[in-house]
Amino acid sequence: MPDPHPDTHDIIQANRDHTLFSWSVQTQTNPIHMTGGKGSHFYDGDGNTWLDFSSQLININVGHQHPAVLEAIKAQVDTMCFAGPSFATDVRAQLGQKLREVTGLGKSFFTLGGSEANENAMKIARLYTGRDKIITRYRSYHGATMGSMTASGDPRRWPVEPGVPGIVRVFDPYCYRCPFGKTPDSCGRECVSHIEEIIQMEGPHTIAAIMVEGITGSNGLLVPPDDYYPKLRALCDRYGILLIDDEVMSGFGRTGTWLATQHYGIKPDIVTCAKGLTSGYMPLGAVVVSDAIAEYFETHFLAGGLTYSGHPVSLAAAVANLKVYEDEGLFEHTRDLGAYLGQRLEATKAKYACVGDVRYKGLFSVIELVRDKATKEPLAPFNGTSPEMGRLAAHLKSRHVYAYSRFNFLWVCPPLVVTREELDEGLAAYEEALALVDEMIGSPVAAD
Repeated sequence: MPDPHPDTHDIIQANRDHTLFSWSVQTQTNPIHMTGGKGSHFYDGDGNTWLDFSSQLININVGHQHPAVLEAIKAQVDTMCFAGPSFATDVRAQLGQKLREVTGLGKSFFTLGGSEANENAMKIARLYTGRDKIITRYRSYHGATMGSMTASGDPRRWPVEPGVPGIVRVFDPYCYRCPFGKTPDSCGRECVSHIEEIIQMEGPHTIAAIMVEGITGSNGLLVPPDDYYPKLRALCDRYGILLIDDEVMSGFGRTGTWLATQHYGIKPDIVTCAKGLTSGYMPLGAVVVSDAIAEYFETHFLAGGLTYSGHPVSLAAAVANLKVYEDEGLFEHTRDLGAYLGQRLEATKAKYACVGDVRYKGLFSVIELVRDKATKEPLAPFNGTSPEMGRLAAHLKSRHVYAYSRFNFLWVCPPLVVTREELDEGLAAYEEALALVDEMIGSPVAAD
């Protein structure tokens, strides 16, 4: 356990006095003074060790302070800290070639994060097709810049509305709460067929792309049915519409593959990525386009650019990070441990009255909490919270398990280097919290 920091409370206060914290009312922020980390854990200024069960923002995939990524960053800093976006560099070529290999697509345009990647993906789709509209889903988050925020269905878009023009939203493959009132037995994939009806009403000739998260992340982690993506891909092909696959959160090992959509056997036209691209060690995003789109810009002007596009230190971090995935067999580890996690989550669903549904793919998973399993009444309202969710979060914090919870959802997304023992430790704390919730809603824990 690390030693306490002598000035931790002053540092927290200085952060509060002089900086703004995102997505929050400032007087309600209570930040942890983070001082370091290793593997699946990080340390705070009071000398506590936390189990990082959300991989920070579901991005520290190779864990905290991985020596191979740190060494690559240091070596690149010693060689060359910056090159403008119009220059060729070794690491730019290396990462571009690697992204072509792992995505099966063509060229990459580099950004500094997922928001910028999605912003540029929409721009590229409009330039390539000559069409204006982008179809997105209601339960989605694509970033915080104006275009990517407008493209999101997430209520975080409300303060910036009306935002940019041309965004059309559709419903999601949310099987637990099907917006079409279907069950697995009666489903006809209305989550796809209704998109076709909207395409016809909007005019196929006006729609540049459909943009979706590979697996929906911060809006409930919605794992689609196995035939959803093949049907959506066929729909795009039928009308000449591009498919943009936002893999910012679900990509690069989180589900046990390079891209979440690779589980479903389809190839998007554009992939956006960030987070797991460098495991958060340096800011970096990318827009990876098909060969056909890349060929188009051989003779047409690419109207886009960023001062830090292709930043060599960020690119070096990515190259090293992707090598760690392969050298340490982290995708195989994620699939194996993910299967065990799935079993544990299903057992949790059976045991606790407050667990309505569990959804998982690899080490990308969520627990959906309810007041009543029969009615599926959420434990907290949409875009809100509840005393029960507050108590759950407080208990996990008291156990020094860092978890991501929002609305009536509780995520389980540890670093891909997590061990089975660490996973068990975190799940034990989760189960304690779920038992407390059951007590609050008047449903005692079922007997083992």
